[in-house]
Amino acid sequence: MDSINVRTGADTGYDIIFEEDYSGLPEAVSSLGFEGRRLCIISDSNVFPIYGEEAAAALRKVSDKVYSIVFPAGEENKNLDTVRDIYRKLIGYEFDRKDLVIALGGGVVGDVAGFASATYLRGIDFVQLPTTLLSCTDSSIGGKTGVDLDEFKNMVGAFHMPRLVYMNLSALSTLDDREFASGMGEVIKHGLIRDAAYYEWIINNFSEINERETGALCHMIKRSCEIKRDVVEKDPTEKGDRALLNFGHTIGHAIEKYMGFKLKHGECVALGTIASCYISYKREMLTTEENYEIRDMFVPFGLPISLPEDTDVEEIIRLTRSDKKMDGGRIRFVLLKDVGKAYIDTGVTDDEIRESLLQLKI
Repeated sequence: MDSINVRTGADTGYDIIFEEDYSGLPEAVSSLGFEGRRLCIISDSNVFPIYGEEAAAALRKVSDKVYSIVFPAGEENKNLDTVRDIYRKLIGYEFDRKDLVIALGGGVVGDVAGFASATYLRGIDFVQLPTTLLSCTDSSIGGKTGVDLDEFKNMVGAFHMPRLVYMNLSALSTLDDREFASGMGEVIKHGLIRDAAYYEWIINNFSEINERETGALCHMIKRSCEIKRDVVEKDPTEKGDRALLNFGHTIGHAIEKYMGFKLKHGECVALGTIASCYISYKREMLTTEENYEIRDMFVPFGLPISLPEDTDVEEIIRLTRSDKKMDGGRIRFVLLKDVGKAYIDTGVTDDEIRESLLQLKI
């Protein structure tokens, strides 16, 4: 068992555990003090049929009171209606503040289950069991939870740190190629914002990564977790540098909504990253070679680098204005001073966004 620790205060924190199965889960949950307590797995209709019984069997070594709540898979179900259904079922299971929720799935499950945990009885504990590359390297870490409200992505949410993140890395072998590629959108982001050497390692090891070689995946996932851990520890509630993790997300979220969630989150982050790098390049912070290398490196990972010709650029610009990362009416945009060095800029204009989107149509 390998692990890293995330500090959330002087005397508080949680572990991220890297394993090949769920055999270590009972000990990890018992050590947190939940032996004999009510445990509820919250998952979706895609993940639960694959991993639900395996996770439940492990948890039954901790308690004989193991329940499950399964909601329909998809971003369109990441809303308050789904959370309301979870509240009702937790009430029916007589959950109290000493019981535990287990989020089993990808980013949508983690967000929904985490937000329900943050707000049920004013907050109960939860554990993350991420099953996708994207959730392993990004969304399961750092305590950001939330749901969408109409066209506003993640507009309703709370910071609620997990008690544990337990990664069964064998789950990545069951991901289809597109889901795996989606996770690479966030992985590449980590190198671009904080670690140029890691970014270069990703470029140099794309074959091993795509072939899902165990050693390459373990190194990659752990390094991405370390980068996110370091940012989150310095700014747990996104008052400053944690916003750097939103690199590629402002335009990416707008594209995601514009496309009716037909593109995966990581695919939209890739497009948003290319647009943000283009703005950085036009401001002469990235060289021509760096800008085009970043764009082209998404290709071997199966990520998109262009938008359809009939894309309504003005509508995407409008949707960026509904992003929750506004600051006094200005968008907090993340740009690159250099590869591995991101910064927050509130002066990005509509014209700059427009030009960055138009070049995605070329």
